[in-house]
Amino acid sequence: MEFELPELDRKATQREVEAALERYRIYNYLTYEEKEATTTASYDDVGGGRANTISDQTGNIATQNVDEVAKRKKYCERVIRSVNKMPKMERFLIEKRYLSREADYITDAKVYSFEFQPPISHVTYGKLRWKAFYKLALDLNIAVTKSNETS
Repeated sequence: MEFELPELDRKATQREVEAALERYRIYNYLTYEEKEATTTASYDDVGGGRANTISDQTGNIATQNVDEVAKRKKYCERVIRSVNKMPKMERFLIEKRYLSREADYITDAKVYSFEFQPPISHVTYGKLRWKAFYKLALDLNIAVTKSNETS
């Protein structure tokens, strides 16, 4: 039995990984504003409620609040688990460039020039970043293969 790693579409995979890391930052740093039940009575002209159904507004809102927080927490844990499995340099790159609070304001040039000690070249940085993106894309199941693009 032979196992081959898939050939990925670099640009599409990079977009997917960057979107996943941005979603991580949003979920991790923004608080979820919990919804609350309305306490104002609303009357229905027809009677019996909408389509004669019964709804538990408080129960539905409580379920949504719990489910959304759990979903965000699970997603963040999954991304962190994937990043923590990476080799030291790839993990450092992803954490400094994409997972920090200032990620939207940090450039790749700043990371490879000032964050790495000693600094690395932009070519080495590009290779290292692609290796990290490749692993993240496969681990998070967001990889875009070249065969998917052509079909």
